[in-house]
Amino acid sequence: MALPWTLHGDGKTVGAQEVVGPGERLSWPLTIGIGSQHVVAMFGATFLVPLLTDFPPSTTLLFSGIGTLLFLLITGNKLPSYLGSSFAFIAPITAATASAGMGSALFGIMAVGVLLALVGVIVELTGTGWIDRLMPPIVSGAIVALIGFNLAPVAKANFDKAPLTALITLVAVILCTVLFRGILGRLSIFLGVVVGYVAAVFFGEVDFSRVADAAWIGLPPFTAPANPFENPAAVFGVLPAFIPVVLVLIAENVGHIKGVAQMTDAKVNRLTGRALLADGLATMLAGFGGGSGTTTYGENIGVMAATRIYSTAAYWVAGIVAILLGLSPKVGAIIFTIPDGVLGGVTTALYGLIGVIGVKIWLDNKVDFSKPVNQFTAATALIIGIADFTLNAGTLSFNGIALGTVAAITIYHLMTRLGRLRQTA
Repeated sequence: MALPWTLHGDGKTVGAQEVVGPGERLSWPLTIGIGSQHVVAMFGATFLVPLLTDFPPSTTLLFSGIGTLLFLLITGNKLPSYLGSSFAFIAPITAATASAGMGSALFGIMAVGVLLALVGVIVELTGTGWIDRLMPPIVSGAIVALIGFNLAPVAKANFDKAPLTALITLVAVILCTVLFRGILGRLSIFLGVVVGYVAAVFFGEVDFSRVADAAWIGLPPFTAPANPFENPAAVFGVLPAFIPVVLVLIAENVGHIKGVAQMTDAKVNRLTGRALLADGLATMLAGFGGGSGTTTYGENIGVMAATRIYSTAAYWVAGIVAILLGLSPKVGAIIFTIPDGVLGGVTTALYGLIGVIGVKIWLDNKVDFSKPVNQFTAATALIIGIADFTLNAGTLSFNGIALGTVAAITIYHLMTRLGRLRQTA
């Protein structure tokens, strides 16, 4: 069977102004090199999610690779993207695991996947106009921002366990960002973890006992989601914390596709429905086997922007490499040795960056904060999310992310509608 990519030029050289499109590839040695670079780009963020949620890293990596290949198949090799672990899942997974166990968290991940896949089908049939109306930039920015800022106490808790190591890690992340250019600058989170890890080893904070016992090759640990009929109160009770994640994944996917379209071809926007469907199915699959939910990765957009190589062949390589890493329990054991202090340092920056991404959505879309509707939408949602307001209704518990999301959507549309009726907006 013929492979779907055509060779770009001689496959060995790319002119300074040339672009390698999604349907093209370079020679296979170069393609493998570019694909491996994509693995490095996604790795720093993807392995942090299982570390922060106590999920098996090797399992998450495996489903990340499988999800990427599934995404490429469903989008017909026309949308270059990598599906890595979504940080939007960290807060609900942490809350669900603490209250009802890992199985309930996996059920929540599957539920998010189902809803996202359904949204993908609807978008494929109707277009994206209704998403833009439901979540204009002021709303989507607020939701993304409050998810990042809601995690601030988690970063502080880890930071306090080893302040010096955490500080070294944080400083390393900041310095790597400004001292290095190109791909190294984009890997500042990963490099900061490496520097912090070396410091932690020096301070005697790293436990290598699990590494020696782990096999080089083997299946990662798989965990099934909880059966909702055995303990419905506990399992369904965690869903309110997970449902808002669907809105974040929609915003992330749509933003990712628009970014790729700007760099390649506007026709890519037509794949929005397929992309949402693919990410939903990948998230469902991960939740079914014990991995974290997935999303399209901005880190890899950065690699494409730097290299001007948008070949989906490189993403097939990246997905396969991630699968191979997931099939090495020793890799997972090594990742799990990263101590709390290192995580505290890197998440102090990382969670803040998630919040700032929400702010960037406002700036990029020139949101007018002189309008009261925008002021109240953002202000109320952020305070609810940062303070982690909680509402208990019987067996259900709605945390700050869920309530903040509902507040952002409700306040915006209610004030807009009433303002039009009263002619005050």
